[in-house]
Amino acid sequence: MFNRLTGTRDALVADYPGLTRDRLYGFTAGDLPAAIVIDTGGLTETGDEIAQLMHRQVELAVAEADVLVMLADGRAGPAGEDRYVAALARRSGKPVLLAVNKLEGRDSEAAVADFWELGLDLPRAVSASHGEGVRDLLAAALDACPAGTQAERPPAGAGPAIAVVGRPNVGKSTLINRLLGEERLVTRDEPGTTRDAIRVAFEMDGSPCTLIDTAGVRRRARVTEAIEKFSIAKTLQAVDDADAVIVLLDAREGVTEQDASLIGLVLERGRALTIGLNKWDGLSDSHRRRFMHGYEVALPFLDFVEVHPVSALHGSNIVDLVRSATRAAAAAHAELSTGELTRVLEEVVGSHPPPMVRRHRIRLTYAHQGGRRPPLIVVHGNQTGLLPDSYRRYLVNCFRKAFGLKGTPVRLELRTGHNPYAGRRNVLTRRQVEKRRRLRRHTHR
Repeated sequence: MFNRLTGTRDALVADYPGLTRDRLYGFTAGDLPAAIVIDTGGLTETGDEIAQLMHRQVELAVAEADVLVMLADGRAGPAGEDRYVAALARRSGKPVLLAVNKLEGRDSEAAVADFWELGLDLPRAVSASHGEGVRDLLAAALDACPAGTQAERPPAGAGPAIAVVGRPNVGKSTLINRLLGEERLVTRDEPGTTRDAIRVAFEMDGSPCTLIDTAGVRRRARVTEAIEKFSIAKTLQAVDDADAVIVLLDAREGVTEQDASLIGLVLERGRALTIGLNKWDGLSDSHRRRFMHGYEVALPFLDFVEVHPVSALHGSNIVDLVRSATRAAAAAHAELSTGELTRVLEEVVGSHPPPMVRRHRIRLTYAHQGGRRPPLIVVHGNQTGLLPDSYRRYLVNCFRKAFGLKGTPVRLELRTGHNPYAGRRNVLTRRQVEKRRRLRRHTHR
């Protein structure tokens, strides 16, 4: 239903009970009246610790909402848990609409008759998967809102999107909760608590941005459950959608092979990057030195990325971490003028010319920007395909330093100018042929 109302695929969908755990916010699709939609986890009367944490998230969503929509399964009929949810909804004091879902192709009046017993006024037959009755349901919900209530969709591209990724149980959700100062996300000292990619609106230094909490990513060999595979797919999608990525490492465990693979994946997809070293506050000085030595040995290619020791639990240095990510996002979107790029290229070539190849010097003539997110710099010249990798890295580092492109990968594309005489043979005249023959005869003597 959330995906249908918002016109997105943000909510993870699978035939699995208890899949949704966190609150998921979204705006109605463009052709529907403007409203904020909050998806919540399923409620049960009894349950374990995670069920209690989900219940708390539902309570917070109910407190924020103007109207509640209770969704029931029309195929299964009213159950004991439906009666429990209906009682909670009535006690909230908010207007409540009852939507009976999964009734596509059935007689709606007969199918909803049994749901009158819940005491929630008119049961409405809907089909979230097919969209039947959804528009009427939204109209009824908006009519039930208090007078003066109004929602406005945010402008497109309002601030950078920053995804927080890492291995399971490194503190991603705790970090975002500490930044917000509220229990926005379900946190638990157990891997796999977060299953979906949760977008959270945030404001840093007066500017809007979006934080994206993601599920932990383990090695592929350890991923066996279908739910975890879906969660990892949502994490990778969040990386693609983000302007910058914060990779959170567990400082107590050091840099693992999975951490290096995850960082490599972020850079391969061209995303700006910031590294957070979580759980730093509880380490001794010797442990910190060993960690930093292992970090420099395992990740020597991250010299352009800022590293911040933080404590998500206590909030130490987390604001600087997000500021670093916003700066990296700005660098990824930097606009570089052709004149400045060419000037820097001329200075670099003048101070350190390209090496000789086949007794000829490679000439680099001018440069321009070919793309952003990440910055793509196109360099023109002759025989550029023979330029060594070491000199390519040298060019990238010089451009990065000249334009302050900290935290973002920079891609370099080399182009060789077209030779209009390539492939042509000069056809000699008869007189030229005779002259060449005479010269050869004299030369052989």
